[in-house]
Amino acid sequence: MSLSIGIVGLPNVGKSTLFNALTKNNVLAANYPFATIEPNVGVVGVPDERLAKLATIFGSEKLLPAALSFVDIAGIVKGASEGAGLGNKFLANIRETDAICQVIRVFTDGDVVHVDGRIDPSSDMETINMELALADLQTIEKAIPRLEKEARVAKEKAPILEAVKAANEWLQSGKPLSQSKIDRELLHELHLLTAKPFLYVFNVDAAELADEELRKKLSALVAPAEAIFLDAKTEAELAELSDEDALELLQAIGLTEPGLATLARVGFDTLGLQTYLTAGPKEARAWTIHKGDTAPMAAGVIHTDFQKGFIKAEIVSFADLVEAGSMVEAKAKGKVRMEGKEYIMQDGDVVEFRFNV
Repeated sequence: MSLSIGIVGLPNVGKSTLFNALTKNNVLAANYPFATIEPNVGVVGVPDERLAKLATIFGSEKLLPAALSFVDIAGIVKGASEGAGLGNKFLANIRETDAICQVIRVFTDGDVVHVDGRIDPSSDMETINMELALADLQTIEKAIPRLEKEARVAKEKAPILEAVKAANEWLQSGKPLSQSKIDRELLHELHLLTAKPFLYVFNVDAAELADEELRKKLSALVAPAEAIFLDAKTEAELAELSDEDALELLQAIGLTEPGLATLARVGFDTLGLQTYLTAGPKEARAWTIHKGDTAPMAAGVIHTDFQKGFIKAEIVSFADLVEAGSMVEAKAKGKVRMEGKEYIMQDGDVVEFRFNV
């Protein structure tokens, strides 16, 4: 399952520095607008402490975490919806992603110019949201006449037309569609930008990471969405260090884990994803599925033959397996069960599928 999150923001807010840290790639991070012209794509493992424990139980040689793709997209500026800057390219690139990660500058650095000449997180967010909303309104304006014509001959188009008209009204209020209660499935064919799930990353100075008052103030700007706080420069440093040195640096600035670990987890949750686990001598692996997927659907993520020939799933919860210490002991304690086609997968299920091709 390949799902992508587009990293967006005004120029010079730290998007490429963050991307470099995420993917440990050396993408150009220059002090001028549009240093990123073609979107850079990096695949990022979602931190999962359970894999190491599984590897110990099963003697696994490799750990394979679930993954997300992050796309570093050119900075947006006022007028992007009208083609200003790299507007048209920006909008085309972000339309292809599954969620949007908005990076907002809070850090101060006299050597890194702000495109508007001042540090103002609220104003920056307003600029991004306005440009995305204007782009959506353009899409809707073109779509309504077509949908009205289609709805006259195909009654099933009527709910779509009503949803699009409701979206038009909502966007006029200046809020993204992700905050509305309009059925997003009905809007799907238009690929509207503000209907995508949003993540918000505040790029702060390292000294501000432990500032609870600042966190509270900035969190209020994006509520009910979860705010993520990190210093992209520190994250880039952490990415280059050994695990021991990274932990030492984190503790020195009062943190327990890198901000990137939080970002990956929140991104995973925002996309409505969860993982189930498999393990053996070769590898301990986390597989990505949607919340609510059945056992056969989960089996199909490994191979379509597993789904077609699904018979049963042998399942034990991760917590029960760790407590038992081995599959043999977990079975002896009655913690391992056989589930059929109707079973809804739970996050952290340790699974072995039975199938017949």
